[in-house]
Amino acid sequence: MNKYMMKSKALRMQFIIIGILLWVGIWLTGFNTVHWFLYLPATLLPLAGIIGICPGLIFQKMLFKEMDD
Repeated sequence: MNKYMMKSKALRMQFIIIGILLWVGIWLTGFNTVHWFLYLPATLLPLAGIIGICPGLIFQKMLFKEMDD
């Protein structure tokens, strides 16, 4: 699991800020107006920033195994 950890604190903070901005946009648009798919990145980005493990990176490594070192 160590290979999926983000080491940069700046990157983790960027994920948290982008997630917060997505949630503000959802709130301003209206929770019942926004499509459910927008909730995924709005939830996963701050989660990745707080925990330090990027779910998108895990998913991409599963899809493109031939590109791994």
